[in-house]
Amino acid sequence: MADGGGEDRAEGAEPRGAEGGEDVFDDPILEQGAVVLRGYVIERINLQDPGLYVSSEDLGGSPNEQEDPQIKEVVEQLLKIADDINRNAVLQQLINQASGSGAQDIFMEVARSIFADGINWGRVVALFHLAYKFIYKALTTNHLETIRMIISWVLQVIKEVLYPWLVQQGGWVGVIQRFSRWRTLTVAASIVLLAAFVYYRKTR
Repeated sequence: MADGGGEDRAEGAEPRGAEGGEDVFDDPILEQGAVVLRGYVIERINLQDPGLYVSSEDLGGSPNEQEDPQIKEVVEQLLKIADDINRNAVLQQLINQASGSGAQDIFMEVARSIFADGINWGRVVALFHLAYKFIYKALTTNHLETIRMIISWVLQVIKEVLYPWLVQQGGWVGVIQRFSRWRTLTVAASIVLLAAFVYYRKTR
């Protein structure tokens, strides 16, 4: 997460920038991933809660980053895959109970479990949707300071788990070139199982 301190960071490991300014990355896949994630979150909020205005700047981005036609198309394709995931009640229950330091543990465990036995664009969308739900909760409960933290968790997963696969896909535009009609219900079912598993472990 961006902060105002002078602590050195590994190249490309995390966003850099002043508190309240836009996040800066040295790696194009991480940079584009952050832009696409912000676009996904903004469009999801527009669909779910049109009265809640959120800009890229609110999420650590720059004013015109969502105007890129290629970014728009990537976000549009990811939204098509996500339709059924958005109705996942168990995932919402899991997010509702996540708070404080435990939120990161829950997020990272579910996120890594999503890719435990493979990677595809449906699972990437599941990761983005998980982040969206956490960000939406932060926005609606006035915990704005956690939004960049959540984005940094996603970027950590991208760097540690998805990076080689994304390179093979040709970057984020791969979802445009290779998009086909996913069985979103299957993706949603897998997330239900993962969320239920983590929910059980956290509450038993």
